[in-house]
Amino acid sequence: MSPFRFLASLGASLCVLLALPARADLKVVASVPDLAALAKAVGGDHVQVTSLALSTQDPHFVDAKPHLALELNRADLLLAIGLELEIGWLPTLRNGSRNARILSGSPGYLEVSQFVHTLEAPTTAVDRGHGDVHSGGNPHFLYDPRAGLAVARGIADRMSSLDAKNADAYRANLAKLTAELEKAIPGWQQRLAGLKGAPVVAYHKTTAYLSDWLGFDTFTFLEPKPGIPPTPAHVAQVLGLARQKKARLVLQEEYYPSTTSKLVAGKIPVPLVIIPGGTDFRGGQTYTQHIEDLVTRLENGLKGKGT
Repeated sequence: MSPFRFLASLGASLCVLLALPARADLKVVASVPDLAALAKAVGGDHVQVTSLALSTQDPHFVDAKPHLALELNRADLLLAIGLELEIGWLPTLRNGSRNARILSGSPGYLEVSQFVHTLEAPTTAVDRGHGDVHSGGNPHFLYDPRAGLAVARGIADRMSSLDAKNADAYRANLAKLTAELEKAIPGWQQRLAGLKGAPVVAYHKTTAYLSDWLGFDTFTFLEPKPGIPPTPAHVAQVLGLARQKKARLVLQEEYYPSTTSKLVAGKIPVPLVIIPGGTDFRGGQTYTQHIEDLVTRLENGLKGKGT
């Protein structure tokens, strides 16, 4: 090979190498996009983060597709909500991944529900006859940014344990996220002060932590039991109760069908607020931006503007 051709070939090879992304110190896979966004905020440039579920998917029901098991095969850390939220699909993917690093009890597997005070834990035995009831408590805690902060701290601790050389970076990123959320939370609460004590109809039992944070009263649900689609008889009962209680809003996640919610909201009548199912992580949205979007939609609902 001539010197000129060798140099040209070397230059082309270097360009290819430079174009390749640097290998992250930790490959993190999260079950849901809120967790992925928190992991990226804490991990920064030292982590590669993937979310198994999309923000437009009901996290109870995610297809256990082979390419998701492949993502888990390469993971150093698997983050899950726990409280049986992912019980219908994540165990299948994890077993299919053949990755001992992310098995239960291993340092590479972290259920983040342990970092929050769970609500709505049943005090008596439950079975499928009660609907989609979680025996350990309600798993939808990341609608409350205070819980998001607690989870971020737990993630930072685990990342620091798995990748000690970058522990200072993880702690610095956590401090930045903490300052960002602690600055935003009072403003969000002030904007939604009008929700305090307000009677609200929800579609599914996902609002426990949101109402605990903001103080509104979710007094009934369009589902007769969690996970059971609305029936005409139950909808009629909800409509009568909503008028009696003078409901202010109807809330539902965007991944549920909205036909019944629109009908009930129109007949009460009150605004229908369709809230995001989670952070649009694949679209580049951060957890803080996700909560801002949620607050804006609720704020518009208070002003009489439906989604």
